[in-house]
This record gives sequence, structure tokens and C-alpha cells, in this order.
Amino acid sequence: MSDRGSMLAQPMRPPSAGRIVAYLGLFVLGAVVGVAGALVQPAWFPGGLLLALAGEAGLCLGAARASGRRGGAIAPAVGWMLAVILLTASRPEGDFLFAAEGGSYVFLLGGIAVAVMCATLAPGRQPDDGHVRLGK
Repeated sequence: MSDRGSMLAQPMRPPSAGRIVAYLGLFVLGAVVGVAGALVQPAWFPGGLLLALAGEAGLCLGAARASGRRGGAIAPAVGWMLAVILLTASRPEGDFLFAAEGGSYVFLLGGIAVAVMCATLAPGRQPDDGHVRLGK
């Protein structure tokens, strides 16, 4: 047994500079995937919609597995959501990217659901000591 106490009693440490840079890169990559998905989903409906949602799921799950933390899934999901929300606004000229149709709503709500599922499936914090690791 460790003399450091429970994992819950240990203070959380701020992320390292490398992890912050990685999360910023994942945030930007999530925004790029969101913009690409917004352009692809109406072009080849329903295949484009499935491709756009699969791209977001792949990015979020892959980032979570690569980083080993939930922040790896959350960073691209936030970038995706911010980009898609900004693209939903209409311009003063009357231009818009998302039409008021079912596919656009499925893309918006499905993308949010995919982001939540990926963040939930991502691995959480584990204690440092090998004999008290969770899931063993």
C-alpha cells in the first residue's frame, strides 16, 4: 500500500508545456475536421454525413488513445464544436452554410453526441503505483 494516500486525495498537477501544445494542436485539428465535415455532409448525403461523423469519432478516439487522457478527446471535440457553431451563423448578406434540413441537424446533434461518447470512453486518471492501478 502506498503512503501517499488515495488517488482522490492527491492534488491534480497542471499539464506540462508539451501536453498544452499537443492539446492546442488537437483543438485546431478538431476545428479543421468540423469545417471539412460541414462541407462534405451535404455534398454526398447520406454517405457524407456518415463520413463526417466517422472522421470526428476517429479524431477524438485516436487523440484520447494517443494521449492516454480524457483531455485528448476533449480538445478536438471543443475545436469541432466551436467551428461548427460559428459556421451555423448566417451572414448579413443572407449567406449560410447549413440549410434547414434534417441532415444538418443530424450532423450538429450527432457530432455533439459523438464528442460526448468519445470523451466518456477515454481513459481517466490512474494512480502512479503499479500495484494499485485501476482496472488490473
